Amino acid sequence: MLKQVKTETVDELKDTLGKVASLIVADYRGLTVEEVNGLRREIRKAGGSYRVVKNTLVKRAIAGTRMEGLAPLFKGPTAIAYSLLDPVGPAKVIDKFATTMDKFQVKGGFLDGQVLDKGGVKSLATMKGKDELRAELLATFMAPAQQFVALMQAAPQNFLYLLGARERAQGGGSQ
Repeated sequence: MLKQVKTETVDELKDTLGKVASLIVADYRGLTVEEVNGLRREIRKAGGSYRVVKNTLVKRAIAGTRMEGLAPLFKGPTAIAYSLLDPVGPAKVIDKFATTMDKFQVKGGFLDGQVLDKGGVKSLATMKGKDELRAELLATFMAPAQQFVALMQAAPQNFLYLLGARERAQGGGSQ
């Protein structure tokens, strides 16, 4: 690689990695191109990116940043999966893929200033995603309104039940 290209790559990596919500580092050794492309597609669907990286360039990009603790993970064939918005999405895809492909090994990750080991990435993958949390929050906000509507409907409905019962009790109801 030319020195200028390396410098541009390091700058681009530094810029991208400075914005990530989460990062997962993995060893992709032994995977076929088809398997890697399938993984890349799934991560893209989850709102993330997957990229094979050159270890020395990534180490330069993370030097002096909060991610500097990841440097020991960049040995051998290395790929990174990251998301700029949803920290859980790519972790879920990677975890699922790692359980089905023995060749694919998660080395570790990064979330909110903390370096994660394999177990930390596994824990991240089991967390609820952004969409699931939004749905729960929306349900929480809607619950009082739904209960209010049900309460407002209950009084007239119960009154009608009372009138019907009274009518039947007096024998005036037709069967």
